[in-house]
Amino acid sequence: MAKFLITGGKKLEGEINVAGNKNSALKLIPAVLASASKSTLTNVPDIADIRVLIEIIEKLGARVNFTENVLEIDSTNLNSYEPDPDLCSRIRASVVLAAPLLVRFGKATLTPPGGDQIGDRLLDTHFSLMQRLGVSYRRENGKFFLSWDKKIGGKIFLEEASVTATEMGLIMASSMDDEVEIQDAACEPHVGDLIDLLTKMGAKISGRGTNTLTISGGKLSGVEHKVISDHIEGGTFAIASAITGGKIKINGYDPENYHMILSYLGNMGIEYETEKESLIILPSKLKANRRKFQTRPWPGFPTDLMSPFIVLATQTEGTVLCHDWMYEWRMFFVDDLIGMGANIFIADPHRVIISGPTKLVADRLFCKDIRAGISVILAAMVAEGESTVENVEVVDRGYQDIENRLKNLGASIKKIQ
Repeated sequence: MAKFLITGGKKLEGEINVAGNKNSALKLIPAVLASASKSTLTNVPDIADIRVLIEIIEKLGARVNFTENVLEIDSTNLNSYEPDPDLCSRIRASVVLAAPLLVRFGKATLTPPGGDQIGDRLLDTHFSLMQRLGVSYRRENGKFFLSWDKKIGGKIFLEEASVTATEMGLIMASSMDDEVEIQDAACEPHVGDLIDLLTKMGAKISGRGTNTLTISGGKLSGVEHKVISDHIEGGTFAIASAITGGKIKINGYDPENYHMILSYLGNMGIEYETEKESLIILPSKLKANRRKFQTRPWPGFPTDLMSPFIVLATQTEGTVLCHDWMYEWRMFFVDDLIGMGANIFIADPHRVIISGPTKLVADRLFCKDIRAGISVILAAMVAEGESTVENVEVVDRGYQDIENRLKNLGASIKKIQ
């Protein structure tokens, strides 16, 4: 197990390139398996979750080469419809493999996916969607046995705007002759990126960016596609700049994906400038201009940024309520912040009240999940003294080479194995 030693009080300054979108790449890789051909994905983040997914598809028979963020996949000789159970237990995105395996083999055998333990993340919507498309399944001995003997088109209404269910529906419908309409679909940027990929592969999809998607499928072929930049990572670096009083130029900025993020950061007093593909965070006097901040489905404030936002609130003048209705364990990492001196009241599993600014002091910290992990790292960078942050492998699952990238911005951070 690795840990970081972080000495706080250093301003982060300089320029940084945002990596490829983690949530997008983890769905594009399964999607290209739906075609028995070669595809190339560029701007793929070199993170632990991607490495695990690559290992899974290699064991399914895909030939893969991953070098300098370029991922070449030849799925011509895919020969298995059962992903490795042990590997699947390490990442949440493994469930998406059901979609291309059903397309290729008409059946799939899956074990429940793993990933961060941030609350109930049920698969009900995913299986409901697959059943509406004609998939039958049974569960025995801890495995799901899926078969797709008859493809059924028509209209499907999702019980919730599930991102993963929407993405699985897009992949499966893109292989069907009958038209499929998905209502109450998710419309996050990574869903749009998947739509762009599938369109290049040969599908016809309308409604991109809306909650109603109409898909006409057909024969899919291999493509070359660039993964969009990660707005969650961009927002994380923006918060890191603001709380340390620095100035960072963040490259890979797509204004269409930052409307609510910049609205919330602006309401915490963060000043910024924008260029065509860059976001510049300026030294700012942090002061809350509103009292309540909450996550909601896109284009609302993303749940993956709420944990770093709470750290921002500890360094901002004013009292605010932060509410994440999605995951009941998302907030539990605030115990570490309280131990560092933050003034936080835990109202319930979904809501915390933060009064700031407070001076944080160094402590021994633990990365509970990807977003909580990067958040305690941010807290350590503003704390007085040297903090030890343990279980940092969790952060490596979602942030590429975070130690050296922060170090290049001026952070005092060192990894100890």
